Amino acid sequence: MNFVLSKINLAVGTRALSAQAPTAYEIPPEVVSEAIVNAIAHRDYTSTASVQVMLFTDRLEVWNPGGLPPGLSLQALRQPHGSYPANPLIAEPLYLAKYIERMGTGTGDMIERCTAHGLPEPAFGLTDGFVTTIWRKPELALVHVGGETDQATPQVTPQVTPQVAPQVAPQVAQLLAVLKGDMSRAELMAAVGLKDRGTFSENYLEPALAAGLIARTLPGSPNSPTQKYRLTATGRQGATKGKATT
Repeated sequence: MNFVLSKINLAVGTRALSAQAPTAYEIPPEVVSEAIVNAIAHRDYTSTASVQVMLFTDRLEVWNPGGLPPGLSLQALRQPHGSYPANPLIAEPLYLAKYIERMGTGTGDMIERCTAHGLPEPAFGLTDGFVTTIWRKPELALVHVGGETDQATPQVTPQVTPQVAPQVAPQVAQLLAVLKGDMSRAELMAAVGLKDRGTFSENYLEPALAAGLIARTLPGSPNSPTQKYRLTATGRQGATKGKATT
């Protein structure tokens, strides 16, 4: 968590009210901690894959090789729900050590803290694992400590060359993040945790198509029941801009 916080913007206030200048991260530290702890507590430990923390210029993604337990959906994560610890022998000591405040409330706390901080709600998705996306403030992308304008926030690691991509709405960015290969509308809706076709079309699919970020596999038959969608070259750039993995 400290490593991630060292890579994101920190706003420093004045000493008008006390001898100590107030500070505030662009992403609440509690949200960063919750995302990482959840990935560790709920991952599939039969998998040889690692938990991955990926910092983009517009978002933080935490991925783990795991899924949701039976009876719990992506939409349910946004509402009060029961606790389904995938690894109770790990979740219990995390709770006792106060890394987890209350079991079953972590995702709700993340949503509340991000909203109160002026950030979009976090996104939860299922791809080849479980991914939590925490959005950064676009207006702070070029701001360093003290408010000086400089280059964009450095990447977590320098293995991937940064690319320039268009600014997109959080919903479209989420769609780009989950689109792997050719996927149907139903698969995409499941990946972003939506059931309403109208909401998905209006806020996710149509804006991405209009911006040329995704394309139909059957452009001549837009209403075909076998229609699928894939990333365009621009979309692939938008899905991976500034991406680096620790």
